[in-house]
Amino acid sequence: MEQTETVTFIIVVNIILLVFIIGTVLFIIQYRKRKIEHESEKNILAENYTKELLSSQLEMQTQTMQYIGREIHDNVGQKLTLASLYTQQLAYENKAPQITAKIENISLIINESLAELRQLSKSLTDDAISNNNIIELLQQECEKVNQLKKCTVTFNSNQKTIALSYQAKNILLRIVQEFLQNSIKHAACANIRVVLNTSEAILQLRLQDDGKGFNTITAGEKGIGLTNMKKRTELIGGSYNLESETGCGTQLNIEIPLQK
Repeated sequence: MEQTETVTFIIVVNIILLVFIIGTVLFIIQYRKRKIEHESEKNILAENYTKELLSSQLEMQTQTMQYIGREIHDNVGQKLTLASLYTQQLAYENKAPQITAKIENISLIINESLAELRQLSKSLTDDAISNNNIIELLQQECEKVNQLKKCTVTFNSNQKTIALSYQAKNILLRIVQEFLQNSIKHAACANIRVVLNTSEAILQLRLQDDGKGFNTITAGEKGIGLTNMKKRTELIGGSYNLESETGCGTQLNIEIPLQK
């Protein structure tokens, strides 16, 4: 009888111990699960905050550019127009040929500056991004660079039109502009390729130059333009891959999921 009670006691103790161990294990698993979920929520909140911050910065940049564009048109443009009229009046009233020629040269410089400012004002204030497809926007940008005759820019796409949000078009255009400017200023390249393709539900942007290249590690530490391109890509859920090597040119690959 005592032996039976002892065995029963041992079994009960073992069962209690087993339940305790199982309970402890389940508690630890649940705790870790909640911790992982909490960390995931924190990461999502941080990511959303970063996206909202970048989105606000882009909106502020757009508003600032529009303000500058209006100021150029309404303030600086009017003053230059007035200065041009004054020089034309001086040239008409002055009888000395040498002085008249100088006045006319000044008038010419003012008029050229005025034309450039008007073009700048238009580019800052118009709704080109809203009214044009991304294909058209990139083609226009490449044509502008080709007009400088510093290098040859080619643009290719497997699509005639791609439906994108204003934000996506704006970011892709700014990335291409940044890459083109960097290649012209620093790469000493002869050719730049811009390729925009879609494959299934992915948009692929490839930018490539045949310039002198650079060390991506050291450049990344102080390259504000490179950092901005990466952050802008992440803002619209894209992946960013920059490859460059001294003497071998530079290539930037960006992939963005297309909304169905």
